[in-house]
Amino acid sequence: MVALTGLPYPVTVAPGALDQLGEVIRSVTSGGSGRVMIISDATVAGLYGERVALAIGAEIMTAVLDEKHKTRAAWGLLTDRLLEQEFGRDTTLVALGGGVVGDVVGFVAATYMRGVRYVQVPTTLLAMVDASVGGKTGVDTPAGKNLVGAFHQPSAVVIDPLVLRTLTIEHFRAGFAEIIKHGVVADADYLATVASYAAGGGASNATATEPLTPLIARGVQIKAGIVARDERESGLRKVLNFGHTIGHAIEAASNYETLHGNAVAIGMVAEARIAERMGVAAPGTAAEIEHVCRAASLPVSLPEIPVDVLLGFTRADKKSRGGRVEYALPERIGAMAGSERGWAIPVDDETIREALTK
Repeated sequence: MVALTGLPYPVTVAPGALDQLGEVIRSVTSGGSGRVMIISDATVAGLYGERVALAIGAEIMTAVLDEKHKTRAAWGLLTDRLLEQEFGRDTTLVALGGGVVGDVVGFVAATYMRGVRYVQVPTTLLAMVDASVGGKTGVDTPAGKNLVGAFHQPSAVVIDPLVLRTLTIEHFRAGFAEIIKHGVVADADYLATVASYAAGGGASNATATEPLTPLIARGVQIKAGIVARDERESGLRKVLNFGHTIGHAIEAASNYETLHGNAVAIGMVAEARIAERMGVAAPGTAAEIEHVCRAASLPVSLPEIPVDVLLGFTRADKKSRGGRVEYALPERIGAMAGSERGWAIPVDDETIREALTK
């Protein structure tokens, strides 16, 4: 349960949860009132669309929804198609897919008829532990990631770890970046468990549902607890941006060729080094994060992108204030710095440049 004041919503994490979708939809629509539309991409729809449609008793709409198409054009296409089919204010949308599908469908739900219900049904590890929970929706622009969007909480989140069996290993591994992040920002014991699991080959085995399910559930619990205390990112929720300032810059600079999880892994190691260089983080923090990322077969080194190019994208990020970019930086594993500064620490470009080039 994400215990937002006045807007709590359930999160189900269980193998076979896809088959519970009918009950979930009935619960959020007061017994099934209003029309329901499932929105997905062609790949996920081909794998799970028919099953979900039968469970819910709804139609399915597909669109090209990958990182390169996470745009205002995709938002416009989907809203136009809903309008053409005369969906009203009692509509419930179901986002069936990865993080891009959830972000775009969530943004459609936030803005269609000034806001309709939606249910998140994430099918990637990254979306399960991060993007599906918290109500951040939006699209990318040429200037950077998620610069157009809205906070719009889902009515429910349904996570079925069994669907990860059809995920590519590359995308499965990328999801571990957000799991690692949750351990760094809030739970050192959890990070140790994740490190052990990854070292044993868990980050390359999407079929091991039994040990993976509690890792997903704990990651969701960590994020939900933070979101419940700060829904609109005015303070504590900023800690969840750890690794994302540089990570988002890498994605934008690479024209979104770099997977989000891979960019965040690189960003976490880089930002932890920045924190150590500034005397904010305990010595060895970056090395420990790098160790866990390597165990999960995640990249840890900056790609061949000029540092000044990355800096340019960080300045366009949502976290830029007064010409300086604010970072979520760790104090040590399991605790973030900056509580006295609203959980965001301004860092000048020269400090970033020195940390990234030495």
